[in-house]
Amino acid sequence: MALLFISGQDRVDEWQDHLKGEIPDLDLRMLPDYGNKEDIEYALVWQPPKGLLRSLPNLKVIFSLGAGIDHLASDTELPENVPIVRMVDPSLTSGMTEYVVMSVLNHHKSMRLYREQQTRKEWTPHVPPVTWDRRVGIMGMGVLGSDAAGKLSSLGFDVAGWSRTHRERPGIKTYAGTEQLDNFLSETEILVCLLPLTDETTDILNKDLFAKLPKGASVINAARGGHLVEEDLITALNSDHLSEATLDVFKSEPLDQDHPFWDHPKVTITPHAASFTHPSSSVRLIAEGMRRFENSEELLNVVDMKRGY
Repeated sequence: MALLFISGQDRVDEWQDHLKGEIPDLDLRMLPDYGNKEDIEYALVWQPPKGLLRSLPNLKVIFSLGAGIDHLASDTELPENVPIVRMVDPSLTSGMTEYVVMSVLNHHKSMRLYREQQTRKEWTPHVPPVTWDRRVGIMGMGVLGSDAAGKLSSLGFDVAGWSRTHRERPGIKTYAGTEQLDNFLSETEILVCLLPLTDETTDILNKDLFAKLPKGASVINAARGGHLVEEDLITALNSDHLSEATLDVFKSEPLDQDHPFWDHPKVTITPHAASFTHPSSSVRLIAEGMRRFENSEELLNVVDMKRGY
């Protein structure tokens, strides 16, 4: 079986070693010299060149290297009737939850203020509320959001979740749809965005949404840069309606050197590093997906391209 591997990451050799270790007879192809297009039956990709996948006449399944599939959805020439499988890997989920919990705790415990005070050699304690009086709201209650919500709840935080359609989560108050978004926002002090990027969620983190959060609320975006209207966030921070923001993703990456986020005292930046796909665990999912297809079994985590996730 020939698999076309396209990675935007630097760990190509690591992926090659794990793929061949998990699937010894795999015929692994990579750009630019991937041989005869008719040989390729599977693709494991991140940001493939537009139109390339459609040019592969015998392609059976497309596997995304990441949890999000917006890098594929932007290709208007995707092949029809070829299933797309998103990455649902325990290491990816764990890494994102670690990032979200770390960021929420940093906001909750005023760590940004303490870092500022240290530069001034200032000794001023800030007493946070107990965790059960701190309201955390997670936008996006899929695999990543649900795991993060559960971990935060176990720390005692008052956690709520919002998603496009209703999803029951044990111990988590859940909201759904546009008709319940305002109530969700009004009760959220630390807002975490883990939404998939779709036409409906593009620019959802905007001035209207920020205005519905309580004064002094904070924002964490670890989903996609396309969710955030950056100018609106700066305005909300400068007006003190929002207290701070932690951002891992941006509309343009790497972030421009002259972007105002770099020097903004209320913004913490990480370089799209919230979580990574680790080949040591992920290749097992790829191998299982290929085995399922070859045995005419149901594929797991297939994307509904009409919904965008």
